[in-house]
Amino acid sequence: MTADDAEALLAEVRRYCMELPEVTEGPTHGAPTWFVRRRSFAKFVDPEQHNLEEPHVALWAAAPPGARLELTAAEPSWYFPPRFGGRDWIGIRLDLGPGGPDGDEVREIIADAYRQVAPKFLVARLDASGG
Repeated sequence: MTADDAEALLAEVRRYCMELPEVTEGPTHGAPTWFVRRRSFAKFVDPEQHNLEEPHVALWAAAPPGARLELTAAEPSWYFPPRFGGRDWIGIRLDLGPGGPDGDEVREIIADAYRQVAPKFLVARLDASGG
């Protein structure tokens, strides 16, 4: 994967995250991280840019209870337990190309992550908008 490929993936993840209500972006451990009301829900990890012991370009995201177990069992080449996350976080590889998760899958993971940490009124706003 080239640096340009990783930048394109970051731009896609950033767009998905920033579409959500009241999201902000900032670095944590040098990696782009997205927050709602100061609570992180997603992080983009590029091993060429961030020293987080992650060998793949990936998204780390908060997940609904039990989702990590379910997803890693169903698609172990796509999903993995990330190296951090107090909640039931999930890692999703973004560097697999056409054989990996598509944009809709990534967008769904991000929306689920947002729902895990956002206040209920923001989740209701997201749901009312069809998100």
